[in-house]
Amino acid sequence: MRYEGNIFRPFSEANSYLLQVTIGCSHNRCTFCGMYKDKKYRVRSLEEIKTDIGMAKDYYGDLEKVFLCDGDAIAVETDMLLEILDTLYATFPSLRHVGCYVGPESTLAKSMSELAALRAAGLTKAYLGVETGDDQLLKEIKKGVTADEMLLAGQNLVNSGYNLSTMVLLGLAGKGPRSREHAIATAEITNKMKPRYLAALTVTPVPGTTLFRQVQRGEFQLLDPFETLEEMKIMFENITIDNLKFVGSHASNYLPIKGTLQKDKQEMIDTVNRVLETRDPSYLRSEKMRGL
Repeated sequence: MRYEGNIFRPFSEANSYLLQVTIGCSHNRCTFCGMYKDKKYRVRSLEEIKTDIGMAKDYYGDLEKVFLCDGDAIAVETDMLLEILDTLYATFPSLRHVGCYVGPESTLAKSMSELAALRAAGLTKAYLGVETGDDQLLKEIKKGVTADEMLLAGQNLVNSGYNLSTMVLLGLAGKGPRSREHAIATAEITNKMKPRYLAALTVTPVPGTTLFRQVQRGEFQLLDPFETLEEMKIMFENITIDNLKFVGSHASNYLPIKGTLQKDKQEMIDTVNRVLETRDPSYLRSEKMRGL
């Protein structure tokens, strides 16, 4: 398989064939993200992509799952994406799932008919980095959209039939009262967007990013482990939609926790409360074990 630069995928795509459709991310300005800073964004040629699909066929035989890399494959022109999907399903008879990261701006640039056509062609799952529902915080991290625009991007995907998984960042507002505002606003946008999955990660400063420099200069104060759990608890308390799969087992998190809201809500809150009451660090992942 041929890849350019470091390749990233959601943890749930661990068993997927990774097909690099774009190099880097079309936005690539988020202050906290260092994933694609070493790449200049471009779309690979259809010929290259089809050659890679043929190589995967020779190597794997058949496949059930494919993930389209890099950071924002939905940004590719719709006609080209449709041809890629058609080639994938024609090449792999057992294929049942194709997922990709989706940026809010790129998603909003697609009409509802385009999103529906891509879903009908077999693009089944979309991973949207919501990060927060706080409008001012979205501006500060240079996400490129307002909270209303982020919500609309997510709703368009849900209404087009995608299995939507959203990602949010614990600790994104830093220390102070805005931590609670971030948690409540994130719960509220989740309630309105209605994704199937919600994945929480914890802010981790990456060298070379704006956030890393802000931390070094003392302009941003990271939450301590227990403060991040307070944020998580507030989110749990304010999420009201049903059958939402919460995944908090990412390596960046201090306390791995997952469950289905609302079914497991009280148990999840009780788990967090037990750790908050004792403040015992032995319950938490050590810094050595945490990472992105």
